[in-house]
Amino acid sequence: MTEAQVVRLMRRHLETQFPLDCPRCGRRYATLRDFLLDTRPAGPPIPHDAEAGDWNPARPLGTMTHANCACGDTLTLSSHGMPLARLWRLLDWARAETQRRGTTPRELLEHLRTVISAQVLSERPPDGA
Repeated sequence: MTEAQVVRLMRRHLETQFPLDCPRCGRRYATLRDFLLDTRPAGPPIPHDAEAGDWNPARPLGTMTHANCACGDTLTLSSHGMPLARLWRLLDWARAETQRRGTTPRELLEHLRTVISAQVLSERPPDGA
């Protein structure tokens, strides 16, 4: 699996989490693009299973990334709902990549978040947006 394939799979999953409403102020993030434009990352992504050394979890804890809404509330995107076989493929890739790059799972996910954000924000928004 290549980094481009990983980015595509992760992005596709993230996009299924929209629309997303802030529970505090009610602001609606209709798309991943809206979310990236109007929130600020709150710390690095957290790969719970990888950090626990469980690269093929039967009952995954998942991966989460947090961002702050303009109102200050923290919103979360996660791997929840991703098919287990896909999650395992991504974790297998991440294990090999962290070893190859000499990096941590959090650093790898931070890199992927940056790549996905740049990709999404570089695309022309849909008409009417």
